[in-house]
Amino acid sequence: MSNNFKARAAVRADRRKFDVLCGAILCATLASVATAEAAYPCPTVRLVSPYPPGGTTDILARIVAPGLSKGLATTVIVDNKGGASSNIGTEFVARAKADGCTVLLGNNTGIVINRNLYKLKIDPVKDLAPVGMVASVPLVLYVNQSVPAKTAPQLVELVKSAPGKYSYASGGSGSPQHLAGELMKLDKHLDMLHVPYRGQGPALSDVLAGQVPIAFDTTTALAPQLRSGRIRPLATTGAQRARTLPDLPTMQEIGFPNFVIENWYGLFVPAETPKALVDRLNAELNRVLHDASVASKLAELGSRDVSGPVAQFRSFIGKELPLWESIVKRSGATVD
Repeated sequence: MSNNFKARAAVRADRRKFDVLCGAILCATLASVATAEAAYPCPTVRLVSPYPPGGTTDILARIVAPGLSKGLATTVIVDNKGGASSNIGTEFVARAKADGCTVLLGNNTGIVINRNLYKLKIDPVKDLAPVGMVASVPLVLYVNQSVPAKTAPQLVELVKSAPGKYSYASGGSGSPQHLAGELMKLDKHLDMLHVPYRGQGPALSDVLAGQVPIAFDTTTALAPQLRSGRIRPLATTGAQRARTLPDLPTMQEIGFPNFVIENWYGLFVPAETPKALVDRLNAELNRVLHDASVASKLAELGSRDVSGPVAQFRSFIGKELPLWESIVKRSGATVD
């Protein structure tokens, strides 16, 4: 074999080694980039539910937490910080470090309603950044089984026949459930006492126990009781009949023409949270909502598909602000 041939063979061998080495470096680099993209800068994400366990917010938090934990490749824990009609938990997140590690599962009560009723230490609209909507569900007007009324019109007549005798429960002053009761009183000139609780779970428990006869609550929180027949539903508050309760009339159908209320829920972070983290949380939330198992659970609870980009959720909140301000003013609701 000539020296020239040996030299060419050695060059080809060196090139092959070089190509293999470059390929290995490229693969390592790509793997490093993928790992960096997948990494979320929190060993633990605290998902704050500003209500006690048992209510809709808590239920939704526990539905989405496992998927968020998997997508973010970190631990996501649900932290119930109830009280003051969700103001305590909402303020806690607004004042938290803006590092994406503290997330609020808030609702229309804490974000757009309470600012019309309380002297808040923070402004949820300015001090929190929206991430994405989780669910939107109508309310159900329901009664304890001992109440003789079988329909909503019968309930109206029953309350009218005994002014001051009947009361209704809610998960807190200023909640949509509270405002729904106030609108019902306003529209039909009813004398009915409001009994606020520290969350919808305790309110529901007392209606089931017969301590309070009447309440509004979401299709989400009421699903187990509706299946078991432990309460009597009379009407829903959406613009259309709830798909989980197609035989139940809406409030509009039974003589309340302007009575359309839905409870919505979404993720929020402190306002100064970097956009990259907000977008990452939004992307992971949408993946969770599109998971077949999660989507099925939300549908069973009466929610529609509300997934979408951050800008969509922000625009939605902007439209909600004047709506709930108007409802508070029309109803004359207070937190006293």
